[in-house]
Amino acid sequence: MTTSRRDFIRKAALLSGVAAAPTIIPSSVFGADGGVAPSNRLSIGLVGMGKMMWGHLGGLLGRKDVQIVAISDVETIRLDKCVEKINSTYSERFGKDYKGVHVCTDFRELNARPDIDGVFIASPTHWHAIQSVDAMKNGKDVYCEKPLALTIQEAEAIKEASRRYGRIFQTGSQQRSDYKFRFACELVRNGAIGKVKIVHVNCGGPARDCYLPPQPTPETLDWNRWLGPSPVRPYHDKLCPVDDYESWPRWRDYWDYCGGGMYDFGAHHFDIAQWGLGMDGTGPVEIVPKEASEHKKLTYVYENGISMTHGGATGGGSIQFIGENGTVSVGRGFLETTPEELMKMKWGPADLRLYESRDHKGNWLDGIRTRRPCICTAETGCSTITVCALGNIAYRLKRTLKWSPSATQFLDDPAADRLLSRSMRAPWTITV
Repeated sequence: MTTSRRDFIRKAALLSGVAAAPTIIPSSVFGADGGVAPSNRLSIGLVGMGKMMWGHLGGLLGRKDVQIVAISDVETIRLDKCVEKINSTYSERFGKDYKGVHVCTDFRELNARPDIDGVFIASPTHWHAIQSVDAMKNGKDVYCEKPLALTIQEAEAIKEASRRYGRIFQTGSQQRSDYKFRFACELVRNGAIGKVKIVHVNCGGPARDCYLPPQPTPETLDWNRWLGPSPVRPYHDKLCPVDDYESWPRWRDYWDYCGGGMYDFGAHHFDIAQWGLGMDGTGPVEIVPKEASEHKKLTYVYENGISMTHGGATGGGSIQFIGENGTVSVGRGFLETTPEELMKMKWGPADLRLYESRDHKGNWLDGIRTRRPCICTAETGCSTITVCALGNIAYRLKRTLKWSPSATQFLDDPAADRLLSRSMRAPWTITV
């Protein structure tokens, strides 16, 4: 039985004036459900049922130790499709006509349910901080898709909520649960290529303003709720296609909802660069725009003198570490080293080994049960998205920025500090 469910039973017992007795599981619960007792299944709620969640939904439905009990979205066609898939899977598994999943259009209703152990969030980025903090304040552990948050201030709020409420948090930067990326970072961290001189990270560019023309709003969509804390603008199907399971929506391209390619794949690849440099929980101290950089690319400079550029990785890797004695290049399905024999490196007892996870969602679910921190905590996700956001701010201001990772602000630069947060449209706010 999970911690949150024990708390629920204990509270119910106190209200009724009786002691909470241990749950007795009859033998009839074993069999068609894969031999997992209901009291040992994690109850999960899902928020944001678009294309990203559709893939996660299939993975979660395939697990016998998890039961999806509630889903939330602002568009009803998506909700209907997901309900049909959930009911069909559970009807087959439990041997009856299952209709037990709760459906709502307001995520707060889902977060408030006392029977939910964890909340899985795959909504657009401009919602992540509000939804994550609300879930954690309601005692839920959270898996939140990357990019972690729209602004550095919002990422800091997620980090603080995870700490204050003692919640297990997993950022959806799943490359950390891939052997190639972990091994690449272990090579760098153990000095296999000597002192690192520079890192090149390939990903898309910054976001842009949204000038899409107005279109009629679908009757099945609550467009005002989709916009939420972002400014009012007319509907366009590039932002929120009604059936977005065939193609990706384009809200990632625009400032009001995300941070462009710098946030999209940047949240993956800068994350690995930070891991390989041992910079989780901190970050660069200077961001130099490409116009002023000797590398002719946006450049981050760390306190130890290492530089990291936006772009410049060659070959098949998205992240390329260049050291005094060799290189390590890594990408999805790709790992290459110079010299080549580094690929056969065997670790000894004195070598540094990084946190090993082979299943990113499973790592979160294990964390809910054991209370062991996940591989990509709120603090790690916060430092990664901070790197992405700092790059975007430098692109906007087109000048060199001095940054204090410990103070989480720019040095003597009020104009840049104003870009660390955003105004939220009423009634939405974040209070940790």
